[in-house]
Amino acid sequence: MQAGMALPAAPYLDRTGFRVVDFSGSNQFEVLIRHCRENPWAMMDAMIEAMPNSTIRCGMRSNASVTFRTTPDSLMDAWMRQLNRHGARSFWIYDVLFNIDKMLRLAAVAKEFGSEVAGAIMFTLSPVHDDAYYADKVNKLSVSPNVDTILLYDTAGVLEKERLQTLLPAIIGAARGKPIEFHANNILGQSAKAYLDAIDLGVSIIHTASRPLANGPSVPSTEIMVNNIELLGHSHDLNKDMLAPVAEHFERVGKAAGFLVNQYNEYDILSIQHQIPGGMTGTLKAQLAQHGMSDRLTEVLHEVALVRRELGYPGMATPFSQLVGIQAVLNVVNGERYKIVPDEIVEYAAGYYGETVAPIDAEVLDRIMTSSRAKDILNSPSEQPSIEELRKRYGTDDDDELILRALMPESDLERMRAAGPLKQTFPLLSSRESQMIVDLARTINLPLVQYSTNGLSVEMAR
Repeated sequence: MQAGMALPAAPYLDRTGFRVVDFSGSNQFEVLIRHCRENPWAMMDAMIEAMPNSTIRCGMRSNASVTFRTTPDSLMDAWMRQLNRHGARSFWIYDVLFNIDKMLRLAAVAKEFGSEVAGAIMFTLSPVHDDAYYADKVNKLSVSPNVDTILLYDTAGVLEKERLQTLLPAIIGAARGKPIEFHANNILGQSAKAYLDAIDLGVSIIHTASRPLANGPSVPSTEIMVNNIELLGHSHDLNKDMLAPVAEHFERVGKAAGFLVNQYNEYDILSIQHQIPGGMTGTLKAQLAQHGMSDRLTEVLHEVALVRRELGYPGMATPFSQLVGIQAVLNVVNGERYKIVPDEIVEYAAGYYGETVAPIDAEVLDRIMTSSRAKDILNSPSEQPSIEELRKRYGTDDDDELILRALMPESDLERMRAAGPLKQTFPLLSSRESQMIVDLARTINLPLVQYSTNGLSVEMAR
């Protein structure tokens, strides 16, 4: 989502009365730079300026930014400080393997600016992720004065009332009275009901999205949850008059840009087995299409469930949803399981990301550790340079610039800079005529098109 797509909705969002408005994660920075040629710091500044009455939240993985690999602690600390300096005042911090020390270190950095911190509990179904496991993690987070809320984050949308009835009391009992937030992606079409069950069990903060952007791989819509909680006699402080203008705007943006809007998913048991977050499914489809194997998606999803079990049931959130998914694709495409093993899988097996929840299957571990790249990776552990060393390495004392240079190739940054200043509007929404041109460009595969009416003449050349 580029600045020109989001800025027209900002005044309405600012007047709605949300507790926080969730703005970005690090991968948004990567996509904006690499694919949109847009400076993410400039976008962040413009959005925060347009929402002066709102608390802006950003998400952070405890040990990495942008990359699926790990990032030096000093750069993560700088990343947290720069987000605060640009105006973010709320953060959710997560680590799928629960490196609590790294989560709490970043929480302490956020508190240098007086910001709110939500400690995230990334939920996944497995034989080893029981209520006691999660209660232990909540206890270790809530004991810190730098953690303000506990966020239960159901990436695959698999939580139902039966499990919530035992899980939430365990979490609340370990949270030391701190508020509980709930985020559940509506992949199975049941997360709105899970929200209502969670509210009955003591949750007071739920995560929603404007209707065109909600459901499917996203969270339930603000519109339906406002209606539901009113019908059940609960209260809220939202100005409902602001919801429709936001939804109308984003529906137009989504359709003009060619994105899916107004999504809904059916209940699919296979989703419970593989627990891939919704956005990752699109990545798998794209990878298979590159190999001319789009018809084998179901086979890959079954393979994902098997790989996840063999790798010790990592939680299916970034980076492990991607790593498990990529390994599954490689297993299917190559016709031999673990014939090719990505570097990140070797690092995971070697403990670079933290301690695995359950042991890795012994035969699979042997295949990973005898792979062609394993020796080089094990002989080159991740470095931990100081921030001063990083500034010297990348030739800048500007930490905005340092973060971009450290995380993105210079060629991408050059193309971003060449694209010029931040675009405040989205060109495809400027007129019916411009939308007509976009539609023509998408549907007519010719080297030259000439189009004319009484008041308009257009020539398009490829």
